[in-house]
Amino acid sequence: MKKIPLTPSSYCLRNTLFGEIAILWSVYREQPKILRVLLSNSDYSAGQWLKTSFPYCISASCAEIDVVAEQILAFLTGADIYFSLDIVCLDWCSPFQQKVLRAEHGIPRGHVSTYQRIAKYLGMSNGARAVGTALANNPFPIIIPCHRAIRSDRTPGGYQGGLEIKRALLKMEGISFDDNGQVATKNLFY
Repeated sequence: MKKIPLTPSSYCLRNTLFGEIAILWSVYREQPKILRVLLSNSDYSAGQWLKTSFPYCISASCAEIDVVAEQILAFLTGADIYFSLDIVCLDWCSPFQQKVLRAEHGIPRGHVSTYQRIAKYLGMSNGARAVGTALANNPFPIIIPCHRAIRSDRTPGGYQGGLEIKRALLKMEGISFDDNGQVATKNLFY
């Protein structure tokens, strides 16, 4: 059966301590599903990215999407929120990226993992770069906490919202940094 690409039809925009976030969603298999979360960064606000890349989306929400939006706002102020994957549509992602995103989703608050550890967990001992690429293209930042993946040298690595937000999110979760900017924790996962 051929997979029909699903296009976001609606969005909701929220202001956070880290700038705007946009949640793009649509009804899929009779359920509202998040198709993408856009974070603001130093180059674009989420609203600008939304208008440029998804000009046909309309501002709309529903109870299920509002709950997730409020959870994201709470998470970004330091609340310990666990997001269910039931609200996101992983069907846009390749099977490999789905495995990486599910592994990343499994990293608990207050822990980090390296791209290499995740690759080994997935049975790909030389797959750190592929894991990093899959996470760099995570359509669901915050919901799937890709800020919890770091480089093997314990430097933070990249993040869609920028390095400053990645460091802030990790600090909110109790992860500290040494004077060289490396993650200083023994809470490594996988």
